[in-house]
Amino acid sequence: MKRLIAALGALCVLTACASNDATAPEAPTATSAGAVPAGEPDVNGDGKVVIGVLSPGDINDKGYYQSFVDSAAAFATSQGWTVIKRGSVPTAEALAAARALCQQKVDLVALGAADLKDAIPASEEPVCAKTAWYVPSSGNVAQTPRIVLSADDPRQTMLAAGYATGLLLRARGGTSAGFVTGVEADYSVLAAKAYKAGIRTVVPDATLVTTYTGDFNDSAKAKEAVQAQMSQGVKAVYPYLGGATDAATAQANTGGVITLTPGTDRCASTSPTFDISVLFSPGDYFAAALQDFAKGKLAMGVTRVWQMGVDPYPTVKLCKGTAEQSQKLTAYMAGIGSKKIDVVADVDRLGS
Repeated sequence: MKRLIAALGALCVLTACASNDATAPEAPTATSAGAVPAGEPDVNGDGKVVIGVLSPGDINDKGYYQSFVDSAAAFATSQGWTVIKRGSVPTAEALAAARALCQQKVDLVALGAADLKDAIPASEEPVCAKTAWYVPSSGNVAQTPRIVLSADDPRQTMLAAGYATGLLLRARGGTSAGFVTGVEADYSVLAAKAYKAGIRTVVPDATLVTTYTGDFNDSAKAKEAVQAQMSQGVKAVYPYLGGATDAATAQANTGGVITLTPGTDRCASTSPTFDISVLFSPGDYFAAALQDFAKGKLAMGVTRVWQMGVDPYPTVKLCKGTAEQSQKLTAYMAGIGSKKIDVVADVDRLGS
């Protein structure tokens, strides 16, 4: 199950998985609470900056786990930093692996997924006294003074994804969209609801056909679901999937319908092709957090809630939209960030 959700960009496990009536927490700025470790980013004061990354999965999987490490490596290289990385860490070895990183004098320990939460007690031990900690948020990870938790509100992302879809649907005269996902769980139901609400913000009479295949990675089931939805006349399909994303999107491409990405920027992809990139990958959040770390502004003891329209991520991008459409989308996301748009109210009002 952990790989299944990781393939989704970890919307639930690696971000704040919200229930339908949950209220998103206020987003602190990086220094509005908690404490910035002295000397950050050279937390241990040895004259160099070293980032240590622990991942529960294969860091060469060409998917989520690799993207998290690649985000760290890309930024670290630009700063002249060093990255020490270890993949496929068993949960039972998380604590020992974290201690081993600290013994190598890393300045920041980053967990690639909340699966490794058992490593967190090391942050309170003498061996890790001069380290900062970055931990993807989950409901079962407690906030402590020595770590920064990273979270988002998935309703913001899905509402904006729906709004972007609505802009393209309206231009094509379409009123029906599809949503293909895996298991029917609280977070996937909420995602579909918010997506529908976003579409209806632009196309008030729009309908959404939602299909739960039961498996985020089964390409055959995903293709079948997409074809069935196209047969019902949908003009857009959101493959909110993991390993089955490309197969589902390729099937949607055969019908010329609007397609979206589940977490990453793939506007440059030619096989399959996407019309909208919905960016909420934890690797993107980590890269943005490293920018704060470089500036000495990444505080510990807080939950860093990434806000659409305020932070670089989450965000939504039209791959080939018109200038007017892109401007409208940017303004809409800014409205979410300024709270001019009441996300909770709009999802409840328009998503039912």
